[in-house]
Amino acid sequence: MSERWALAAAEGDGARLVPLGPDGLPAGPVQEERDLAEAVRSRAEVGRWVWRSTAEIYPRLLAAGVRVERCYDIEDAELLLLGHEGRLGEPRSAAAAWARLHNAPVPPDPPQRAAEPGSQSSLFEPQPVSVPLEALLEVYADQQRRHDAAGHPGRMRLLTAAESAGMLVAAEMNRSGLPWRADVHRDLLHELLGERYAGGGEPRRLAELADEVSAAFGRRVRPDLPADVVKAFAQAGIRLKSTRRWELEELDHPAVKPLIEYKKLYRIWTAHGWGWLQDWVRDGRFRPEYLPGGTVSGRWTTNGGGALQIPKVIRRAVVADEGWRLVVADADQMEPRVLAAISRDPGLMDVAGHDGDLYSALSDRAFSGDRDHAKIALLGAIYGQTSGDGLKNLAMLRRRFPLAVAYVDDAAKAGEEGRLVRTWLGRTSPRAAGSGDDDEAGIPQESEEPPSTDGEFTPGYASTNARARGRFTRNFVVQGSAADWALLMLAALRQSTAGLRAELVFFQHDEVIVHCPAQEAQEVAKAIRAAGELAGRIAFGDTPVRFPFTTAVVECYADAK
Repeated sequence: MSERWALAAAEGDGARLVPLGPDGLPAGPVQEERDLAEAVRSRAEVGRWVWRSTAEIYPRLLAAGVRVERCYDIEDAELLLLGHEGRLGEPRSAAAAWARLHNAPVPPDPPQRAAEPGSQSSLFEPQPVSVPLEALLEVYADQQRRHDAAGHPGRMRLLTAAESAGMLVAAEMNRSGLPWRADVHRDLLHELLGERYAGGGEPRRLAELADEVSAAFGRRVRPDLPADVVKAFAQAGIRLKSTRRWELEELDHPAVKPLIEYKKLYRIWTAHGWGWLQDWVRDGRFRPEYLPGGTVSGRWTTNGGGALQIPKVIRRAVVADEGWRLVVADADQMEPRVLAAISRDPGLMDVAGHDGDLYSALSDRAFSGDRDHAKIALLGAIYGQTSGDGLKNLAMLRRRFPLAVAYVDDAAKAGEEGRLVRTWLGRTSPRAAGSGDDDEAGIPQESEEPPSTDGEFTPGYASTNARARGRFTRNFVVQGSAADWALLMLAALRQSTAGLRAELVFFQHDEVIVHCPAQEAQEVAKAIRAAGELAGRIAFGDTPVRFPFTTAVVECYADAK
């Protein structure tokens, strides 16, 4: 049995498939099957399935009880390869890739379909796009050539495999769903917001707080309208740039306290209130649609549901099934550890070579035991806070950890000059506006990178502000390499728990949740720690850097923090 088979959905429930040789070319005749799920089930020995889109195929297999070990997602690979070639933003569908091969008109990508609350259809498949198996084979062969042409083809292939594995994980998490107690959620909303009024208006507590805000100003003010709040403060002789909490907290005015409370509760009401509960929770499960690589940095997003922004108080509704537990694991200081691994700075690798608090170890080395200064300094170097005290902290870091600081400095310079930077594995930043330069960042190929923090670039986005782009690329190389590591960690964890009843049910950036029988909890916790270390070795090679997790075994998500 061939290690790889290519598969395409056919009319109805059928499939067309063919074995592939070591060169990625067909190694036998195309076979026709009436039942796609049975075609895969009957070929359990296949090591990797090559298909157009995990979103098209895998939900159908999962619904039929078929799980696959590995896949190669052609459209996901096309996105990564286009980025590597400095062409991020061009259509990434298999149909578009085939058209480019034949110098034919390139069709635009179909729009992302709207989120479907309660749906078990995975990922972001809009409407299935019919691409013949023969066309898929042409695109796949071309992608193999493009991988070979990459500066570090082994790393690029690893990134493609990891991203494809992430697509499998996302589909499985969508099907499993995050355990969610609707009765607990409703009780929480009543406790926080009070009674609901007929007609869908604001609940009692919000109405009371709105009255308090208005009374404090001596006139009617809509606290849900920032412009109205700014105007009210201006009439009271107070100038505001925004209604952000940190800015409000600096004011001495009787409206501040009820306004801050209103804003907090208003967000819960609109983002996770009764309407959200009705739309998104079915049969005791919340099933968001995870989008692996939803940002150019590789961080995941979701298509609706707000899964990556669950307020702490609402986490009280995330409760394990009876006899089961939630294993909640947070990667400890992930991005600084990634910086140590990709910069190969001996001093920082030594600091990151232990399971303990990295910032405390850093403060003992360079900041006279001041942990807060050490944390601010290191995060400032990663995120670009290089003025004022940040500049002094950066100077201290540069003396003690020159290779680490030079790594992000070089990435920032490359971004300012409009050049591309890459993650350790090869995920590539968007090209700057007006840049026709094919040169890449002047940092070592093995250490180039992409992503950012608050302001993620979207495909096709180009910054007109060189310094802003420099801050983006400075962080991109670290955050993007961390996202690459996280994919490998998820793939390793998925593999190590395959024989258990445990289910991966949640993931965001540096946190993962596994839902499992109570008797499996400790084994799962060990598997998570082992997956983190294995991912570090696979991604970054033989370094002393450790990738530990803080793990909690709980019945309720809110009890993990």
